[in-house]
Amino acid sequence: MNAVDLSLYRPNVGVVLFNPAGQVWFGRRAGTPEPWNWQFPQGGVDDGEDLEVAARRELHEETGVRSIALLGRTSEWIPYDFPKEPQGRKSWSGWKGQRQQWFAFRLTGTHDEIDLNAHGEPEFDAWRWGRLEEAPGLIVPFKRPVYEQVVRAFAEWAA
Repeated sequence: MNAVDLSLYRPNVGVVLFNPAGQVWFGRRAGTPEPWNWQFPQGGVDDGEDLEVAARRELHEETGVRSIALLGRTSEWIPYDFPKEPQGRKSWSGWKGQRQQWFAFRLTGTHDEIDLNAHGEPEFDAWRWGRLEEAPGLIVPFKRPVYEQVVRAFAEWAA
């Protein structure tokens, strides 16, 4: 297998938020048509930013949640290519795709803390709890292999 040149991929973090019952948080992407419009929080890493700090920041910006405990993280970057067809503002000029480090957090507060309008324009317009193994079937097809890896990596904390 050929090595992937990670310098061609935009650094990004993803977050799987577990509730105490082992269910995971899914957000419905605002303005994204069905059927693949549910996903986990994710976002870019600022230059020099610690990856866990970036994951906590992205989770707060997209969900309002701050009361969390770290369960684990993926050990290596997981890259994916952007699709060939235009995807609007997320088709980052100059990048082949994104490389992600994923973090698993447990919600230590209550779900009342969830506020999709916590930071600027909302990424999500609805949210729900679900089963971790549902995730690959909910995400856009080009990200499905990433979600399959994340499900395997974080299965020990799932309901």
